[in-house]
Amino acid sequence: MHRRQVFAGLGLATAALSGLGIGPHRPRLAQAVSPSMPSPLYPPRLGPGATVGIVSPAGATFEPDHLDLVVDAVTALGWQPKLAPHVLDRYGYLAGADHLRAADVNTLFADPSVDALLPVRGDWGSARILPYLNYDQIRANPKVIMGFSDITALLLGIYAKTGLVTFHGPHGITAWRSDQVDFLRRVVVLGEALTFTNPLLGADQDRLMRDQGRIETITPGRATGRLIGGNLSVLTGLVGSPYLPDLRGAILFLEDVGEPPYRVDRMITHLKLAGVIDGLAGFIFGQCRACGPGAGYGSLTLSEILRDHIQPLGIPAWNGAWIGHVEPMWTLPIGGQVAIDATLGEIRMLEAAVV
Repeated sequence: MHRRQVFAGLGLATAALSGLGIGPHRPRLAQAVSPSMPSPLYPPRLGPGATVGIVSPAGATFEPDHLDLVVDAVTALGWQPKLAPHVLDRYGYLAGADHLRAADVNTLFADPSVDALLPVRGDWGSARILPYLNYDQIRANPKVIMGFSDITALLLGIYAKTGLVTFHGPHGITAWRSDQVDFLRRVVVLGEALTFTNPLLGADQDRLMRDQGRIETITPGRATGRLIGGNLSVLTGLVGSPYLPDLRGAILFLEDVGEPPYRVDRMITHLKLAGVIDGLAGFIFGQCRACGPGAGYGSLTLSEILRDHIQPLGIPAWNGAWIGHVEPMWTLPIGGQVAIDATLGEIRMLEAAVV
């Protein structure tokens, strides 16, 4: 994945979250799903006036105005922004030295006035701070943390080491469209158990057939399990480390951007050779933007690559889910229990992801 993300225009949502009447909640522990994984821990939901810590665990924010846009978005959502001490630091392409970026994450989790963490952007660097995080402190202070792309490393590492359910969803400089805000609000504020299916987009709403967001069933069927995943490049980089969750019995979802087919093939082959995809309950591949073969002669297609590796597993699986560097972006609970239908291309949450 090419780390520099295209900055989409920030369409601030007008629907503030005040007036929802959400009261304080206590974290809920559930039975462990694997001997090698901590017991799942669900963060408190976000209420009106919640304080959101804005942090830079990965790439640098070169334009201060981009940070201003994130502050505006958080404020428009009815929350109070709080900037991490080193949010505008820069060390080359990173948002400061590793230990300082990690210190910001640790500080926000330890701060009792902070209710959630929102990274400014992805790019690259989250994996570098994983050894410096205080996981005992994070588990003792469960909070909503969300993001996508490079933030996958942070979400998976925290879940693997603490059991805290994290959220694959918007980060600060995504375009806060109203439909995108609605997913976030319903999952982390109202505590709803949503069902996700590909949206109808643009002209498709007035056509007899779907042109965008089509799904391709690899193996039909239904399955249940913990939903775990994120960016393919980032997840592959965690193989062999203690920061990749145990995927036995899980529903794995993957997405990427800017990767030609042979690289996708190489990464999924690596997951296969490392035994990572053995024992999955189900598999979902999302969107892979700018992942075509280009001028390559005789390239395998993404569909052929996925069928080669996933179909022999005999598990419910499909390609084309609306997950990735796309809008509107779903808010998906990493570590939450879900049911999937590979024929319908459906992900159904079986429980609330917050308490």
